[in-house]
Amino acid sequence: MIKVSPKQFLYNVLSGVAIAIIAGLIPNAILGELFKVLAPKHEIFQMLLQVVQGIQFTVPLLVGALIAMRFQLTPLSTAVVASSAFVGSGVAQFKNGAVLLVGVGDLINTMLTAAIAVFFILVIGERFGSLTLIIMPTFVGVIASFIGLIILPYVQLITTGIGNLVNTFTDLQPILMSILIAMVFSFLIISPISTVATALAIGISGVAAGSASLGIVACEAALVAGTIKINRAGVPLTIFLGGVKMMIPNMVRHPIILLPILTTAILTGFVGGLLGIEGTKESAGFGIVGMVGPITSFRLMDGSPLLNLITVILVFLVIPFIIGFVINTLYMKVLKLYSRDIFKFLA
Repeated sequence: MIKVSPKQFLYNVLSGVAIAIIAGLIPNAILGELFKVLAPKHEIFQMLLQVVQGIQFTVPLLVGALIAMRFQLTPLSTAVVASSAFVGSGVAQFKNGAVLLVGVGDLINTMLTAAIAVFFILVIGERFGSLTLIIMPTFVGVIASFIGLIILPYVQLITTGIGNLVNTFTDLQPILMSILIAMVFSFLIISPISTVATALAIGISGVAAGSASLGIVACEAALVAGTIKINRAGVPLTIFLGGVKMMIPNMVRHPIILLPILTTAILTGFVGGLLGIEGTKESAGFGIVGMVGPITSFRLMDGSPLLNLITVILVFLVIPFIIGFVINTLYMKVLKLYSRDIFKFLA
């Protein structure tokens, strides 16, 4: 048996998922809305829309393959994990003799199925020699996929239940829940956990999804404000464009960096809840990356398009960054809780 610590096992699974999410969802997230608008103009944009949507359907396969790569498995083992993850995701549904691809499946179950397949492969190792060519796909692939399908309904109940609970609480207490959700996602974006995966897994929508998106923007705003004077221009620019996770080492070394982030998230979430900014589970984890959050929120708004556009610009691109600069100035210059050195990029 190949030995891997539980901590390393979990890290490999999560990091594989994070990379798969970027590769599989970013194209549609950034270009999908644009191609939807342009599709009626020319058939080439309709084809391009189908391309980015088609890439999105590969997420379960990518999750399995990239998790396997994190464990440095052989090509055959990687293929087995990928196929198991695809089946366990539930993305392929059999109806009336036809196979339908539905979204990206259940991401948590995809992770679990891939993890089960990897576990079996690590346990088996090289014990069966040349018979591995038969055992891996025939037994490991089938058994892991079967287990994935067995647990799929129960995992879906849990994930959809969490999403429904969050959405219900948001409907009952929109401002309070908007603040809490914004805080949670402002932390997740600077942690190893994928915000996109989390949003898709629990299926948040409406104001909850909008608040999640604003929480990510709040984190970016606080970090841009903090890094802009102590690093080269590329650091705050990269953060603004979505590279927040590059600051994870700073967060680990200087946990107080979460103070301006969470404070900015509280105030930004309050504004979002007050204005009823909405989103979808697909947009919730991106923030302003590719303008996914703002575009989705604008699309879901009623009323004057001009007024809606102004609102979106203010809520996503103006207010969070003003708050971020003010909060950092308050904490650094007035209260002197930390110095700007905590924002020095630890390359």
